[in-house]
Amino acid sequence: QPQLEESGGGSVQPGESLSLSCAARGIAERNYCMAWFRQAPGSEREGVAVICTCRNKDYSERVKGRFTISQDRAKNTMVLQMNKLKPEDTAMYYCAVRTPCVSDLDIDAYIYWGHGTQVTVSS
Repeated sequence: QPQLEESGGGSVQPGESLSLSCAARGIAERNYCMAWFRQAPGSEREGVAVICTCRNKDYSERVKGRFTISQDRAKNTMVLQMNKLKPEDTAMYYCAVRTPCVSDLDIDAYIYWGHGTQVTVSS
């Protein structure tokens, strides 16, 4: 079954940037979507951004204009470039995969999950 591993988390000051990566192994399907979700302590898990092999992508309104999601098909990796970070972006960020190729952020539709990478934004 697919295995996902996130990396790139860390601690930064407001306004700075981070780049998260998700490496995927064992995805047999030709068409699928990879997405980022995040969860802060005491809050529900929320969708951040999604990108699909059918070239559709979407963003949460909370990050649109600041975050950019991209995918390297050859390396089976997904990158989330996070610019102009805010304290409210502090959370554990998770990589997830779903099939078929539908670019939404419905948490229940995502079957495979990584263990997460922590992002902390504070002054």
